[in-house]
Amino acid sequence: MTPTVPANAGLQALIDKAVADLAQRLTVSTNEIALLEAKSVTWPDSSLGCPQKDMVYTQVLTPGYLILLEHDGTTYEYHASSGNTVTTCVNPSPPVPGSPGNT
Repeated sequence: MTPTVPANAGLQALIDKAVADLAQRLTVSTNEIALLEAKSVTWPDSSLGCPQKDMVYTQVLTPGYLILLEHDGTTYEYHASSGNTVTTCVNPSPPVPGSPGNT
């Protein structure tokens, strides 16, 4: 798979944040993490597709990014806001169909 290259510096900063988080979680070097894809999407609410039990989220379409990373054959999904929030979740929800980068 050919990785999608980020088009802006803001997205690159989010990718760097996700890579650093995954490297820390796996106790590996950031050089061992590969970017598979990074694309602009719209999340269905402010949970960024990572709702947590007993939490309440603003029910508004939320622009952000989907970042897919890979290490040792395993793909890891990170969701990001258009600001500086980057998160990974156990049971991710998909972005809104037909959103940017998802058509």
